[in-house]
Amino acid sequence: MQIIIVGLGKVGRTLVGQLSEENHNIVVVDMDPERIQLVSTRYDVMGVMGNGTSYSVLQDADLEHTDILIAVTESDEVNLLCCVIAKRKGNCHTIARLRNPVYSEERHFLRSELQLSMTINQDLEAAREVARLLRFPSAIEIESFSKDRIDLLRFKVPESFKWFGHPLKEITPHVRQNILVCVADRGGEITIPNGDYVIEKGDILTIIAMPTEAEKFFYDIGVKTNKVKNALIIGGGSMAYYLMKILLNSGVDVKLIERRKERCEELFEAFPDATITCGDGSDQNLLREERLDSMDALVACTGIDEVNAILSKYAQGKVKKKIITKLNHIEFDEVIDSLQLDSVVEPKYLTAQRILQYVRAMAESMDSNVETLYRLMNNRVEALEFLIRPKSRIIGIKLADMRIKANTLIAGIVRDDRLIVPGGQDFFKEGDSVIVVTTNLGFEDISDIVETE
Repeated sequence: MQIIIVGLGKVGRTLVGQLSEENHNIVVVDMDPERIQLVSTRYDVMGVMGNGTSYSVLQDADLEHTDILIAVTESDEVNLLCCVIAKRKGNCHTIARLRNPVYSEERHFLRSELQLSMTINQDLEAAREVARLLRFPSAIEIESFSKDRIDLLRFKVPESFKWFGHPLKEITPHVRQNILVCVADRGGEITIPNGDYVIEKGDILTIIAMPTEAEKFFYDIGVKTNKVKNALIIGGGSMAYYLMKILLNSGVDVKLIERRKERCEELFEAFPDATITCGDGSDQNLLREERLDSMDALVACTGIDEVNAILSKYAQGKVKKKIITKLNHIEFDEVIDSLQLDSVVEPKYLTAQRILQYVRAMAESMDSNVETLYRLMNNRVEALEFLIRPKSRIIGIKLADMRIKANTLIAGIVRDDRLIVPGGQDFFKEGDSVIVVTTNLGFEDISDIVETE
């Protein structure tokens, strides 16, 4: 597809990197010539310097032949105007990043009146991700497939696990749920496991399951899954605002610490049922006064990554169930991993991923049948969801008769809203969604999983 990306901040650069790898024709637009030079040197994209709200600039970016324009500048108003011009003059699909809560509350009106294909608020997306993790505290990371009906959950095997030293094929008969172990991480070494894989202490596993069955599975293996009853939020920015709204509506008791007095007053007026404290969330004495050790969860979401990381490390061993750290710098995966934080939420990365899902859904109708794609384990593993089309050449072939590529696992078949953990006698039907986990990056069609002669 032909894609224009307006704005080369962290989200824009992430989108350029991913979409250029997926063989789309990318044109980037930004006011900063250094950003354009950096991106166009690193990736095979064309750069246009200028304001994305200028029709002549968009013409230079070949708006006439563009399939989709993505506006992710730091200004909501610029993003909206870019999309309006692109829609009316280029008649292409448009995506706008909007951060102001006012626009988020009016997103349905804006999409309808301005004919936007998609709007996305990164702070709201991050708050939803945090809320999901607080509902399932045992998970390090949760990704969803098949319109949130299937979850991919990553968790550390607990010390209480009673099958250490046993291969997966011996454990499976003792598990009542329809689940499959997809990925094993042992000290940074990634494995797509088969039935002979032996679980050892310190392993981090990724499973695929329906949400209700995942809860039962964790109970069976001794992992506590009880939801949090209270949470302490450090930092009162936009993400905290959305998160408080979600948590209070779900019956969670919320405390929040924010240093800005005016912001505290705004939050107290918006959320009278929450406890708002005006102070420095990095002050150990204040944290003790707020009884950090009695909290089920801590969410560190100040505007400074270093403060969030330090707060999260300090809370380890004090908070009962879950510690979540918000980070904005998404380029330092190795450093983040070395900190051994509980769960990390990166709003800009989440925003890029949601936009990518939309673009892939568009591409699916044109030349690819990838419906959902996640990059896991620092981009070393892909989890993909494929739609089985009517003319697919692998319909009806038993999995046992397929020569599936090494390090590739058919993790699940979603049929009639149910997850099938596949065996050798299973096969694909038209309309199935098939979830594949692999270390072979770049699959574009379900047939790519099969070895060619």
